Amino acid sequence: MESRGSVPARPVSYEGVWRFTAPAVDVSVPQARHAVRDLIGRQGVPVEDDILQGLLLIVSELATNAVRHAALLSPELAVEVAIGADWIRVSVEDNHPYRPTALETDHAQTGGRGLLLVKEITAEAGGTCDVEHTASGGKIIWAVLPLRPPL
Repeated sequence: MESRGSVPARPVSYEGVWRFTAPAVDVSVPQARHAVRDLIGRQGVPVEDDILQGLLLIVSELATNAVRHAALLSPELAVEVAIGADWIRVSVEDNHPYRPTALETDHAQTGGRGLLLVKEITAEAGGTCDVEHTASGGKIIWAVLPLRPPL
């Protein structure tokens, strides 16, 4: 029997990229979180619950930062969800040029630790996160998490 090579693997049914925009207002934060949760459920993504809860918290933190710190120069934010066979990436994009940095833990502060929290959740899950500039001068803050926690 003659072999003609392997057939390329077909993408898993839940793989894809989805993007939506919302006004940079407070009500968009829970709407973004619910939209991401609903998308993951609708696509049947086999994500561990701890990873999903961390991912949703990341979406909330990133959307909140866009609303609180970028809305003046960026009245709209964009949320993108990219799902691969064993990973999920969420990002929030705005048109504000300021590139934020994660603050250190200061228990006297009542806020300002959103990116620190994002970094900690991402690291604990075995993922990565970063901030990138867009071609239009804005920024994208993203996090990639595995669908299953590291062993």
